[in-house]
Amino acid sequence: MTQTNAQKIGFIGLGIMGAPMAGHLLDAGHELFVNTHGDVPQPFASRAKVCVSATEVARQADIVFIMVPDTPDVEKVLFGEGGVAAGLSKGKVVVDCSSIDPIATKDFAQRIIGLGCGYIDAPVSGGEVGAKAASLTIMCGGDEGTFGRVRPLLEKMGKNITLVGNVGDGQVCKVANQIIVALNIAAVGEALVFASKAGADPAKVRQALMGGFASSRILEVHGERMIKRTFAPGFRIALHQKDLNLALQGARALGVALPQTASAAQLMNACSALGYGQEDHSALVRALEAMAQHPVAPDAG
Repeated sequence: MTQTNAQKIGFIGLGIMGAPMAGHLLDAGHELFVNTHGDVPQPFASRAKVCVSATEVARQADIVFIMVPDTPDVEKVLFGEGGVAAGLSKGKVVVDCSSIDPIATKDFAQRIIGLGCGYIDAPVSGGEVGAKAASLTIMCGGDEGTFGRVRPLLEKMGKNITLVGNVGDGQVCKVANQIIVALNIAAVGEALVFASKAGADPAKVRQALMGGFASSRILEVHGERMIKRTFAPGFRIALHQKDLNLALQGARALGVALPQTASAAQLMNACSALGYGQEDHSALVRALEAMAQHPVAPDAG
């Protein structure tokens, strides 16, 4: 990237997902201004400009990305003491990659747009693996002009980038994504618990299913996690709980029944109650194993 193409970019939230996403922007040659909860990881401590507050990030950068866990976190980053809003000037853009409440997103956007700035909600899917590989699916809501301005930056972090509709529609799409993912994890978990308790080798069952109509990315990745007991978080159960709660809250507001989503949410609640809330969401299988009194495979070590 030439110096004339480099932009001043802010990034707030350098966690499991945010750090690799921001790293791609840094590697692309952009000038990065960062702020995060806790210690600033490398390479940002040495290669980026570390700011003492979100306000300072917004003062320095023309486009500010946010990647934090939940709706209250985004509100605090935007409008709390030392927040983004206090540092914005006309023409700047806020891009929220967090997965949060669509209704709250519309309110946040109106307040930022009222300052003469642009706003895009751009939640992502793909987990830590996708963040590191710059292969995330990114679901966007906002106006076409602002989306066109930030799309080249999003392309440094993801492959499947879609402007779904107006502000908030990106978050609606992400909630739909999380419904599908949760139900698929539950289905794979049930199938492997059933196969294992029936005496079949779950690894061989998974191998056979991968060649048929039951094949899926969840069976491929999370099925393997269930068998190998590799539950280090790419996406934590606690965060997926939050997303399913958003789905169920939205369903109540819309008068829509989501019975399978409610069931998956209860399985995740059970996992949290058993102490597994900080494990990867593939560990949802632990709730099924507890009810069956049979693990898919023994835990390592």
